Amino acid sequence: MRSLVVEDDILSRELLVSILSEYGECDIASNGEEALENVRVSLNAGKPYDVMCLDILMPVLDGQQALLEIRKLERSKGIKEHKFLKVIMVTAMEDFDNIMNAFEDGHCEAYLAKPIQRQELLEHLYDLELIEK
Repeated sequence: MRSLVVEDDILSRELLVSILSEYGECDIASNGEEALENVRVSLNAGKPYDVMCLDILMPVLDGQQALLEIRKLERSKGIKEHKFLKVIMVTAMEDFDNIMNAFEDGHCEAYLAKPIQRQELLEHLYDLELIEK
Protein backbone atom coordinates (compact mmCIF):
# COMPACT_ATOMS: atom_id res chain seq x y z
CA MET A 1 0.00 0.00 0.00
CA ARG A 2 1.33 3.43 -0.97
CA SER A 3 0.21 6.20 1.33
CA LEU A 4 0.62 9.95 1.69
CA VAL A 5 0.30 11.79 4.99
CA VAL A 6 -0.54 15.47 4.61
CA GLU A 7 -0.28 17.09 8.02
CA ASP A 8 1.30 20.27 9.34
CA ASP A 9 1.28 19.09 12.98
CA ILE A 10 4.53 17.19 13.54
CA LEU A 11 3.22 14.83 16.23
CA SER A 12 0.13 13.84 14.25
CA ARG A 13 2.25 13.41 11.11
CA GLU A 14 4.74 11.15 12.90
CA LEU A 15 1.95 9.04 14.41
CA LEU A 16 0.20 8.56 11.06
CA VAL A 17 3.48 7.71 9.33
CA SER A 18 4.41 5.18 12.01
CA ILE A 19 1.08 3.38 11.57
CA LEU A 20 0.90 3.50 7.77
CA SER A 21 4.56 2.55 7.28
CA GLU A 22 3.77 -0.88 8.69
CA TYR A 23 1.71 -1.52 5.55
CA GLY A 24 3.99 -0.12 2.86
CA GLU A 25 5.65 2.99 1.51
CA CYS A 26 4.54 6.24 3.16
CA ASP A 27 5.38 9.75 1.97
CA ILE A 28 4.72 13.04 3.73
CA ALA A 29 3.65 16.58 2.88
CA SER A 30 3.24 19.46 5.29
CA ASN A 31 0.61 21.41 3.34
CA GLY A 32 -1.94 21.02 0.56
CA GLU A 33 0.31 22.45 -2.13
CA GLU A 34 2.97 19.81 -1.38
CA ALA A 35 0.25 17.14 -1.37
CA LEU A 36 -0.94 18.16 -4.82
CA GLU A 37 2.61 18.03 -6.15
CA ASN A 38 3.24 14.61 -4.56
CA VAL A 39 0.07 13.23 -6.14
CA ARG A 40 0.97 14.74 -9.52
CA VAL A 41 4.46 13.19 -9.41
CA SER A 42 3.09 9.79 -8.32
CA LEU A 43 0.53 9.75 -11.14
CA ASN A 44 3.11 10.82 -13.74
CA ALA A 45 5.43 8.05 -12.54
CA GLY A 46 2.65 5.45 -12.79
CA LYS A 47 2.84 4.80 -9.04
CA PRO A 48 -0.36 6.33 -7.65
CA TYR A 49 -1.02 6.47 -3.94
CA ASP A 50 -3.63 4.11 -2.53
CA VAL A 51 -4.60 6.29 0.42
CA MET A 52 -4.00 9.79 1.70
CA CYS A 53 -4.56 11.06 5.24
CA LEU A 54 -5.31 14.74 4.70
CA ASP A 55 -5.56 17.38 7.42
CA ILE A 56 -8.35 19.90 6.80
CA LEU A 57 -6.69 23.00 8.29
CA MET A 58 -3.20 23.68 6.94
CA PRO A 59 -1.15 26.61 5.70
CA VAL A 60 -0.61 27.49 2.02
CA LEU A 61 -3.46 25.34 0.66
CA ASP A 62 -5.96 23.79 3.07
CA GLY A 63 -7.05 20.17 2.88
CA GLN A 64 -10.41 20.79 1.24
CA GLN A 65 -8.92 23.01 -1.48
CA ALA A 66 -6.10 20.51 -2.05
CA LEU A 67 -8.57 17.66 -2.36
CA LEU A 68 -10.63 19.52 -4.96
CA GLU A 69 -7.45 20.11 -6.98
CA ILE A 70 -6.38 16.48 -6.63
CA ARG A 71 -9.77 15.28 -7.88
CA LYS A 72 -9.48 17.65 -10.87
CA LEU A 73 -6.01 16.25 -11.57
CA GLU A 74 -7.27 12.65 -11.41
CA ARG A 75 -10.12 13.47 -13.81
CA SER A 76 -7.70 15.23 -16.20
CA LYS A 77 -5.60 12.05 -16.24
CA GLY A 78 -8.66 10.00 -17.21
CA ILE A 79 -8.85 8.17 -13.90
CA LYS A 80 -12.33 6.80 -13.20
CA GLU A 81 -13.89 7.73 -9.85
CA HIS A 82 -13.82 4.16 -8.54
CA LYS A 83 -10.04 4.23 -9.02
CA PHE A 84 -9.50 7.60 -7.29
CA LEU A 85 -7.08 7.93 -4.42
CA LYS A 86 -8.84 6.99 -1.15
CA VAL A 87 -8.87 9.97 1.20
CA ILE A 88 -9.23 10.03 4.97
CA MET A 89 -9.75 13.59 6.18
CA VAL A 90 -8.01 14.29 9.50
CA THR A 91 -8.81 17.19 11.81
CA ALA A 92 -9.16 18.37 15.37
CA MET A 93 -12.04 20.55 14.27
CA GLU A 94 -15.45 19.90 15.70
CA ASP A 95 -17.11 22.00 13.00
CA PHE A 96 -19.79 19.76 11.51
CA ASP A 97 -20.13 21.88 8.34
CA ASN A 98 -16.45 21.56 7.41
CA ILE A 99 -16.50 17.83 8.08
CA MET A 100 -19.59 17.33 5.93
CA ASN A 101 -18.13 19.49 3.14
CA ALA A 102 -15.26 17.00 2.90
CA PHE A 103 -17.75 14.23 2.08
CA GLU A 104 -19.75 16.15 -0.53
CA ASP A 105 -19.60 14.86 -4.08
CA GLY A 106 -17.51 11.86 -3.03
CA HIS A 107 -14.39 13.92 -2.35
CA CYS A 108 -13.33 11.79 0.61
CA GLU A 109 -14.12 8.33 1.94
CA ALA A 110 -13.58 8.65 5.68
CA TYR A 111 -12.99 11.05 8.55
CA LEU A 112 -10.51 10.69 11.42
CA ALA A 113 -10.68 12.95 14.48
CA LYS A 114 -7.66 14.02 16.49
CA PRO A 115 -6.26 12.81 18.73
CA ILE A 116 -5.59 10.00 16.27
CA GLN A 117 -6.48 6.52 17.45
CA ARG A 118 -4.55 3.69 15.82
CA GLN A 119 -7.49 1.28 15.82
CA GLU A 120 -9.82 3.82 14.21
CA LEU A 121 -7.35 4.43 11.37
CA LEU A 122 -6.90 0.69 10.85
CA GLU A 123 -10.70 0.23 10.71
CA HIS A 124 -10.93 2.85 7.97
CA LEU A 125 -8.15 1.13 6.01
CA TYR A 126 -9.95 -2.20 6.39
CA ASP A 127 -13.31 -0.68 5.35
CA LEU A 128 -11.61 0.79 2.27
CA GLU A 129 -10.24 -2.69 1.48
CA LEU A 130 -6.65 -1.50 1.72
CA ILE A 131 -5.61 -3.90 4.48
CA GLU A 132 -6.83 -7.23 5.83
CA LYS A 133 -7.72 -7.95 9.43
